[in-house]
Amino acid sequence: MIMTRDRLHTIGWGMALTICFALMMALTVRVNAVKSEVRLADRQITELSREKMLLDTEFQTRASQQQLTAFNDVDFGLEAPKPAQYLESERQLAVLGKAPSPDAPPQIRVASADADGRPGIVSAVQPLAGRIIGSAVAGEVPRDGVRKPLRASQLEDRLSQVGSRIAERAE
Repeated sequence: MIMTRDRLHTIGWGMALTICFALMMALTVRVNAVKSEVRLADRQITELSREKMLLDTEFQTRASQQQLTAFNDVDFGLEAPKPAQYLESERQLAVLGKAPSPDAPPQIRVASADADGRPGIVSAVQPLAGRIIGSAVAGEVPRDGVRKPLRASQLEDRLSQVGSRIAERAE
């Protein structure tokens, strides 16, 4: 079988196209592989930049802590609390208080419950005005059914006796 020149020419072009197509496919696969590597590198760069930001923040935080510690050592002299500094009760805290200044408002006192469970003082005193609001003692109702508010001096007397009543109960 003898091939004609046209036939050889067609086969040659076909082989050339096949080779070009194979090279194009290989090149496409290679380009996609490089694109994939570029995307992976881009993700790694993004991840590393986030990690760098976290490390920068951590470094700045620690640096500011060291700076604050240095300020505290030089300027303030503050220390962490020690177990001996904690108080066991409110009374120990009250002992540490200082005497009120002459222009200080009077202290607000709280009443405690009596032995029968009734509150000792029900009325409230407006701290700024010193006026009594409400009734004086729970359960104490005059015969006419109308409760009279205590005067400030009476209320002061009653409040000053609350501590002595508590001491009597404790004995």
